Amino acid sequence: MKKSLVLLLSLVLFLTMTVSGCGKEQRAADAKAGDGKATTLTFWTFQELHKNFIDDGVATWNTNHPDKPIVVKTEVYPYDEMHNKLLIAIQSGTGAPDMADIELGKFANFLKGSKPGLVEFNDVIEPVKDKLIMGRLENYAKSGKYYGLDYHVGAEVMYYNKEILDQAGINVNDIVTWDDYIAAGKKVVEKTGKPMTTLESMEKWSYYPLICMQGSDAMDKDGNVILDNAINVKTLQTLKDMLYKDKIAIITPGGHHHSEEYWAWMNKGNAASVWMPMWYMGRFVQYMPDLKNKIVIRPMPVFPGGKKSAGMGGTGTAITTQSKNIELAKQFLAEAKLSKEGSIKTWSLLGFDPIRSDAWSDPVMSAPNKYTDYFGTDIFITLKSVVGDIGSINVGPKFPDAMAQIEKNVIFKVLKEQSQSPEEALKVAADDVKAK
Repeated sequence: MKKSLVLLLSLVLFLTMTVSGCGKEQRAADAKAGDGKATTLTFWTFQELHKNFIDDGVATWNTNHPDKPIVVKTEVYPYDEMHNKLLIAIQSGTGAPDMADIELGKFANFLKGSKPGLVEFNDVIEPVKDKLIMGRLENYAKSGKYYGLDYHVGAEVMYYNKEILDQAGINVNDIVTWDDYIAAGKKVVEKTGKPMTTLESMEKWSYYPLICMQGSDAMDKDGNVILDNAINVKTLQTLKDMLYKDKIAIITPGGHHHSEEYWAWMNKGNAASVWMPMWYMGRFVQYMPDLKNKIVIRPMPVFPGGKKSAGMGGTGTAITTQSKNIELAKQFLAEAKLSKEGSIKTWSLLGFDPIRSDAWSDPVMSAPNKYTDYFGTDIFITLKSVVGDIGSINVGPKFPDAMAQIEKNVIFKVLKEQSQSPEEALKVAADDVKAK
């Protein structure tokens, strides 16, 4: 009994010393990080990669500005949880972080009302405006004020499996128009038995870029819903024809190009191409390693009178008006995301196409890395050839509802179920969005 008591007391003493020691180590680490001078900023995001980018930006900032060091405490939440939590905090006036990532499809929800709970960036954008792809920043603007800083251009491009095209006797550089693409697709099917591409039935990436490249959108610049206009209807019909008339496409395994089912299927070389934004390079490298040195990146085919690309996707990093260190947070984000050095790091760290055009000619952009090893060294030659065609999209208050209609109803009913015609599905969707 005495031995048991001694053992118990020894264990308690050991745990007390251990916890105390851990506590001292943590306090010492915190003190070292702050050194009594550092300002702590809070940051919410839904993407771990973005956390790593911000962490690198903090290290760079503290090296460049030893007189005003910062510590950024980041919370990474699931996508919906973060956006809902942030919106509630801003609407209630309490509990918001200093900085937060807001995905493009959700951003309009944060700009409602006469006074958004976000800080404008005009004073740090204006000095470098001539070097920025402003179409990307326009996506986060309201009444001439910019409320978010994006990570990338998001240029829409075509990823071709050159091995399959070579087997079909097709020169990838001869595909310029959508007519060329469809003709090539028929030849691919005939010669290899494989589809030219896959079309999503649960997300927007197969459809939305194509209407934007033709000057259309889900709504016009004044916020009026135009989901069911002639261009949008005809474009959806073109996709349906690829599936059931021309028979050069199939529905994406898993329903969308971010599904594990699709990645495993595509990794086996089962389709000749897919169109997605340039940031999709990371998905190829990470999830489809067997296609290394087989995939080449080229401009999108064009419709008559249309453009060669569009800026798709995006995340605007914002500062909330609840921050007690607005100016410091603004200067930090301007250096991390708007400077040439920071913009280059979106490529070297994240594999994204930078929002500063002068970054593209920097030697680091052509230096060997995992992306050039995978796709070749001509990635930015393609980007330079299409960037002039990248403008803003219309992200008014009803944009989130419109995108939800496209993803949850329109393309599924038209392309997958074939239960509605393009005209019917888009009309129903437009009426639903207008009613909200």
